[in-house]
Amino acid sequence: MQFEARPDAKEHNLARIAHFVREAAADSVQVIAFPEMCLLGYWHLRNHSAKKLHELAEPISGPSTTAVRRLAMENGMAVGVGFLEVDENGRLFNSYAVCLPDGHVHRHRKLHAFEHEAISSGAEYTVFDTPWGVRLGVLICWDNNLVENVRATALMGASVLLAPHQTGGTASRSPHSMKPIPLEYWQARYRDRKTIEERFRGPSGREWLLRWLPARAHDNGLCVVFSNGVGRDDDEVRTGNAMILDPYGRILVETASPEDTMVVADLDLDLLPMSTGRRWMMGRRPELYGILTERFGDERDPRTARFSDEPARIYVSPVDDAQ
Repeated sequence: MQFEARPDAKEHNLARIAHFVREAAADSVQVIAFPEMCLLGYWHLRNHSAKKLHELAEPISGPSTTAVRRLAMENGMAVGVGFLEVDENGRLFNSYAVCLPDGHVHRHRKLHAFEHEAISSGAEYTVFDTPWGVRLGVLICWDNNLVENVRATALMGASVLLAPHQTGGTASRSPHSMKPIPLEYWQARYRDRKTIEERFRGPSGREWLLRWLPARAHDNGLCVVFSNGVGRDDDEVRTGNAMILDPYGRILVETASPEDTMVVADLDLDLLPMSTGRRWMMGRRPELYGILTERFGDERDPRTARFSDEPARIYVSPVDDAQ
C-alpha cells in the first residue's frame, strides 16, 4: 500500500486502512503492508512537543491497533500498520504492528529512530510465524538501509520482509542522494500527472530505491514488500513507488501513481531455497565478522547521524614525502 496519511487524524487514516483491507480481501490477499506511521502521519511529528506526542501515542493494545486487529480477524489476513507507541514506562517508539487473522499482534520498534528527540529507538529484531507457515520479518524505513539489519532478519528465518517507509523526496545531505520534490508538482497532479510521475520515477524516487532495495532482497534471499507514503508529508512530498520484489531482487509489481493505491503480487516461495542469496549465505564465514560488532569511536545516535553536517571519517593511507 501507499497512501497519504492525514496529520494527527486517526479516524480518517483508519477509515482509509479499512477501505483498502476490504478491497484486498476481495482480491484474496493474505498479507497487506501499510506505510510507516500511517495511523498518525509522519514528518510533521518533528514539530510537536514531547507532551503532544504523548497525547497522540497509544500502547500496542490501544484503540487504533485494536481496530486493525479486528479488521485482520474479520478479513482473514495479516495487516501491518505504523503507529506512535507509548510503553508502560512512558517511552515513545516509532512502531509497526502486524495483526494476524488468528488475533495475534506482533510489534516492531524502529531500530534507528530520528524523527523526534522524544522518540526512542528499538533494540530487537522482529521475525514471527504466520498461520500460512511463512515467517515474516519487519524493518522500518532506515532500518533497511543498514545491511546488517536485513541480514540478521534473514538469518532469523524470515522469508518475507515487510519494509514500511516514509521516503522519497527528502532533503538529503548527501550530494547525490534524494532531493525535495516541489510541492507545486504534487498540487498540480490532477492537471499535470505526467510531471509528478516523472519525478516519482526519477532520482528522488524510484531511481534512488533501485540503488539498494533490490540488493536487500537478492543478497538475503528474501521477498520484500515495500510500502510507502505518497504525497504531501508536512513540507516534503513522498514518492510512493510501492513495490513487491522476489528473492532475486526482481520487481514483480510496482507503481508510480501519484495517489493512494495498492499493488498486489503472488510470492513464489519455492524460489527461496535455490535463490542466489540463500545459497551464498550458506558460504558465510562468521569467524571473520567480528569487526561488525566492534566500536570504532565514531558511532553516532540516529538523530545525529541523520541531521549532522559533519562528514564521515574516511581512512587515508599515509603519504611518503620522500617519494
